[in-house]
This record gives sequence, structure tokens and C-alpha cells, in this order.
Amino acid sequence: MKNRLPNWLKKNKNLSELREVKKKLRKSSLSTVCEEARCPNITECFSRRRATFLIMGDICTRACKFCSIKKGRPKPVDYRESARVASAAAQLGLKHVVITSVTRDDLPDKGAHAFAQTIVEIRKELPKATVEVLTPDFSGNENLLKIVLDARPDVFNHNVETTRRLHPEIRPGADLNTSLNLLKIARTISPNMIIKSGFMVGLGEDEDEIEELLKSLSEVGLDILTIGQYMRPSKANAPVERYWPLPYFESWARLAKTMGIKYVVSGPMVRSSYYAKEALEEVTYIKEDDRQ
Repeated sequence: MKNRLPNWLKKNKNLSELREVKKKLRKSSLSTVCEEARCPNITECFSRRRATFLIMGDICTRACKFCSIKKGRPKPVDYRESARVASAAAQLGLKHVVITSVTRDDLPDKGAHAFAQTIVEIRKELPKATVEVLTPDFSGNENLLKIVLDARPDVFNHNVETTRRLHPEIRPGADLNTSLNLLKIARTISPNMIIKSGFMVGLGEDEDEIEELLKSLSEVGLDILTIGQYMRPSKANAPVERYWPLPYFESWARLAKTMGIKYVVSGPMVRSSYYAKEALEEVTYIKEDDRQ
């Protein structure tokens, strides 16, 4: 069979842990990208009381070929959701809270105020927790980006997802230059904030294209980079063109660091929020050491 899933990408699932966290989330009427995007690390993260909250519903206005989140016309935003996210984060005992969303091109503010309000509510409920946001591109609007940054998350993350050539096919409705510029503007507006991005491999890119993408990401002043293997979530999504062996991930991490990216989490099972708390701690230590 073509591109059979390698053994190193298969994980055992502790269903009891999975059900317990899911029960708490359903009680709060909340979604996680861990569930909606069928993340392969869901059991591991849920068992360690970690989750990435998906705000503004579970229907996206874009149709990225790699993503299993439902596409279509979203429901109106429930602005009481931010308080429920904060309450659920407290109940789960989270010390690092990650917030992401579907893309909401239907909204005048693209969802920027919902991100900001959720950060505010989490600060009230969990004043000692760190907060990471993984946002859509806000269509490149600097004013909308500033709304989120003004709420002072500890980490601003926006994923570029794939290489330049594959963007039109894999990420229709998005543009690599828009994403790179958003990261660059975030660095300019908030020079001391941790800036993060990530991408997947296995969608048909070659080594030269990956190196070009690493160079582009290094030029925006990135602090943290995640690189993971794309795994097809359903037959409706783009097929896997290649499973890259582990040595390539190690090589890309070394290359990214030589280009100036401070901290790289690279491996087949890596996803954007995988070990996000540890990545923040490590890069904070590196930046503090650089100042001395």
C-alpha cells in the first residue's frame, strides 16, 4: 500500500483519560482543536491536562486541504464563551493555556476581539498561567492583529503550514506572504513577545522548498518553530505524499537554529501546541541568557 503509516507514527490511546477530559469540555460547551482536527497526540496531551481551546465555533470559513475542521457558514460568536474557556482552564488546572480558532472571514474584526477577551478572562481566572494564542491571518490587517497583541499574550503564534509552491493548493484563501508579514508586524509591535510559527511536511514539498521556508521564517524574527509530519485526518483531505524519516527533522532543526531561530521543536509527531509550555520556558531562558 502506498505511503503506509510507519510504526513510529502509531500511538496507543488511554481511553479513560480521553473520556474524562472530554466530559469536562462538553459540560462547558467548549471545543478543542485537539478533537476537531483529530490530533494524533490527543490522548497524551489530555492525560497531562493540556488542551488547545478552539473558540468562535467549530465551523471554518476557509477550506484548507489538510484540515478536518468543518467548513461552511459559522454561527454567530458567543461572547460568553471567553468566560467558559477561562473556567474550564481553571478546572483542568492548566498552567499554560493555548487558544486557537477557526478562521472567521465572515466577521468585521475576523475574531480579533474574541481572542483579546479570552486572554483577559483567563488572566482573571488564572493570573499565574501563561497564555498562548494561535491565530488565523486576520487577512493581514495590522489593526486587528494589534487588538490581540494589546491583550498581551505570552506567545503569539501563527502557522504558515506549508511551502510557498503548495499554498494555492493546500491553503486556498491564504497567502504565504500575508502570513510572513503578520509575524513580522507582530515582532515589530511587540518586540519582547515570544513569536512562534510552524509548518507540516509530507504534502509534496522538496528539501530546497523547506530550506527556503526556513530562511523566510528566520527573517521575520521568529523565536519558536514547530515542524511536524502531515498525517491525513480523513479521506476527504489531501493525501500524504511522503513520510519523512526522523533524521530529516533533526537536520531541519539544526539548520533553523543556524539561521537564528532560537528554539525548534521538530519531529514526526510534533504539532503546533505540542509541549508548548516547555518550548516557552526554554526560549525564555535562552533570551534571558542572551541579554546577559
